[in-house]
Amino acid sequence: MAHVASLTLSHFRSHRRTRLDVTGPVVAVHGDNGAGKTNLLEAVSLLSPGRGMRRATIDQLARRPESVGWRVAADVMGERPHEVELRAEPGQSRTTRIDGQAAPQVALARIMRVLWLVPAMDRLWLEGPEGRRRFLDRMTLTFAPDHADGALAYERAMRDRNRLLKDGVRDAGWYDALEHQMARAGAGIAARRRDALARLQAAQDTDGPFPAARLSLIGPDGDDMPEGADSLRDALARGRRRDMAAGRTLMGPHRVDLVGVYATKAMPAGACSTGEQKALLISLVLANARALADSPDGPPVLLLDEVAAHLDAGRRAALYGELGSLGAQAWLTGTGPELFAGLDGAQHVRIRDDAGESVLEDAAAP
Repeated sequence: MAHVASLTLSHFRSHRRTRLDVTGPVVAVHGDNGAGKTNLLEAVSLLSPGRGMRRATIDQLARRPESVGWRVAADVMGERPHEVELRAEPGQSRTTRIDGQAAPQVALARIMRVLWLVPAMDRLWLEGPEGRRRFLDRMTLTFAPDHADGALAYERAMRDRNRLLKDGVRDAGWYDALEHQMARAGAGIAARRRDALARLQAAQDTDGPFPAARLSLIGPDGDDMPEGADSLRDALARGRRRDMAAGRTLMGPHRVDLVGVYATKAMPAGACSTGEQKALLISLVLANARALADSPDGPPVLLLDEVAAHLDAGRRAALYGELGSLGAQAWLTGTGPELFAGLDGAQHVRIRDDAGESVLEDAAAP
């Protein structure tokens, strides 16, 4: 099972210099609001492709007021150990190094799988489809590390096609070439998403304290989206005139929406109570980890920000029990140590604010 063995931060958010050696399968981090708990989890989230769990820009990650550039380094243990380093200097793009060698971000997906749940996702079922697609693709990435490569290839081809559309280019040859690339990459995206949904569906606990969800994918008009390479390429070609009027590509895997239904109530997730929506999200995260538990790479690293505070005592105990049985490395945050009572075998860490700087201290179990 790939996991973080140590984490070092330099001028990252509120952390001037922080090093944490991870000694337990679960890291329970507590401290006052604003002390830097979420920043610690955000650093771990950047050890996977993308912009992390808060989708921050490079400049937003730099500690203020110094803005001298930031660094995140981690020792990752798995089938073989890796040293991962991320850094960005002012005005420059982020760089990734794995075992001392420059590497693309997508290479991180093959080293460690990371999945998170943060308070901003509580409205996942109520807001636009973009967040749900990101949630789905993050889960898909844990099953298929090459999903990042496919998504990148699709996005690049679509950006070029959108440029042609905005410029009013009508040369069919240019579109044919780009739509061929989009269709090939898009078919792979669709296939991996379908496989992820099937595995999540099969791994849900229908009798547990967290409700099972029925999941499906729909197009922007509620219709099925063409998914095979040939059908997707044909649909893109037919839609050129409409897309040119809009100045962007209106059909494809980038327009799919994830639909969730509370299974036992047959109720759309968006119509459920706030507590039920949160429980559905936790159920899916646990199903994701459960589906991977018996794989060679084991379950993903789970980042659960302020989750315990929103659960009653029974569900909190059930969550802690599930984490223990899964064996997944999990990072949890909360304002006080009492939230982690009953979390056996955890490493307890306190974060406090010291004149605007986050300071870590070992803490006793509650």
